[in-house]
Amino acid sequence: MRFDAVAKTYRRGGGSEVRALTGVSFDIQPGEFFGLLGPNGAGKTTLISILAGLSRASSGRVSVLGHDVVDDYAAARKCLGIVPQELVFDPFFSVRETLKIQSGYFGVRNNEAWIDELLHELGLADKANANMRQLSGGMKRRVLVAQALVHRPPVIVLDEPTAGVDVELRQTLWAFIARLNKQGHTVLLTTHYLEEAEALCGRIAMLKQGEVVALARTANLLAGTPHQMLRFKTDDALPPELASQARVTGRIVQLAAHGAGEVERLLARLREARVRVEDLEIGRADLEDVFLDIMRGGAPASVPLEAAA
Repeated sequence: MRFDAVAKTYRRGGGSEVRALTGVSFDIQPGEFFGLLGPNGAGKTTLISILAGLSRASSGRVSVLGHDVVDDYAAARKCLGIVPQELVFDPFFSVRETLKIQSGYFGVRNNEAWIDELLHELGLADKANANMRQLSGGMKRRVLVAQALVHRPPVIVLDEPTAGVDVELRQTLWAFIARLNKQGHTVLLTTHYLEEAEALCGRIAMLKQGEVVALARTANLLAGTPHQMLRFKTDDALPPELASQARVTGRIVQLAAHGAGEVERLLARLREARVRVEDLEIGRADLEDVFLDIMRGGAPASVPLEAAA
C-alpha cells in the first residue's frame, strides 16, 4: 500500500478552502501491522476515504498492492476490507443474510464455511439469524468487522474499530486480527486507544493538521523519548508549575522526569506543597506520552522521520 504526496483540499461556501491533507507520503509493506495516529481533525479518515475510493485526492496517488485506487479502482477495492467508524447497516436483513449479500458484492460464492468461522470468531454465532435492528451497538460493530473480512481481503483497514465497545469485543477482535496478520494479511489501524497501537503495531505514522510529523518503528518511537514518567494518585491540587505540565486523569497524575535528579526534585516539590501521594511508581514513557510530546512540539530528536519509501 502506497501513499505518494497525497493532498486534499475542500472548498467552503464563499470560495474559501480547507486543507485536510498536505503531501502525505508513506508505504505500508505487505504483512505489516501499521498504525495511523493523530488527534481529531488530523486527516486520518480523509486519507482512508481516499484509499477506499469514497473521496478523490486533490493531488498525489494512492495504490493498494500495485493497483491505483482511481485508475484501477475495481482491483484496488477487491483487495481492501474496511471497517468504518460509523455504524452503517441495512435494517431489513439478518446477520447471516448481510454477510451473504456482502460476499455477493465481491463475486464470492459458496462462502458459508468462512461466514460460519467469522460468526464464531467474532461472537456472533447466536445472533446469525437475528435482524440487524435487534442488535446492540457493540454487536452491530462486530457485524461491520465480519462484513469487511467476508471476501478475505489481503489488506484490512480498521478505522476506530473499538470505539465505544466492550472489553470482550476488543480482546476477541484483536486476537482474531492478530491471527490474520500472522497469516499474511496487511493491517492498517487508526485508534485513539494508544495502548492498542503500542501493543499491536510494528510501525506508526502520526498525522497533525494533515501532515506526517512522525514515521518510525514503534520501538524506536518509544526509545526516542528520554524521560521517565512519575505516576501517582492524589486528591490534592498540584502547585501551579506542576499542574501546567501534568497529565491528569481523575485522581491519577503523570509527570515527565528527565533522570533521577528530576524525580527527586518533583517529589520534594510535592512534599513542600503538602500534596498527599498514593500508589507512587516510576516507569518508562508509553506511546501516549510520546504522542502528546510529538503533537505539542515535533518528533523527539532521536527519532528521525523515515523516508516514505
